[in-house]
Amino acid sequence: MTNQERRRFHRVLFDAPCEIHQSENVWDSQVLDISLKGVLVRRPDHWDGDVEAPLEVVINLENGAAIVMAVLLKHVERVQLGFQCQYIDLESASHLRRLVELNIGNDELLQRDLAELGAKSGSEPED
Repeated sequence: MTNQERRRFHRVLFDAPCEIHQSENVWDSQVLDISLKGVLVRRPDHWDGDVEAPLEVVINLENGAAIVMAVLLKHVERVQLGFQCQYIDLESASHLRRLVELNIGNDELLQRDLAELGAKSGSEPED
């Protein structure tokens, strides 16, 4: 089974600047794709984040708003980092939902992702 087949949430291509925060460290990066449960970003130059320490991804949207997620680093590759969302505030969740909704273009798929998100809220998170 491939990664794509196991994935329960639809990822959408999304190009936006972002920052990865950890303690006093901040790395500039670029979002590659995003879903209701995670984000894939370009691996920043000089990346030396601690996989054991808390991380936060801040995605800067065109309208001056931002999506802020407390994340868990799930995979590190040569050119990208994959994060799983652990916590997102209500305002950021609204922005993320709208972004995914506009990019999926299918309300049925969005509702299925939202239902899956609700079903997983009491169990171990999945990408």
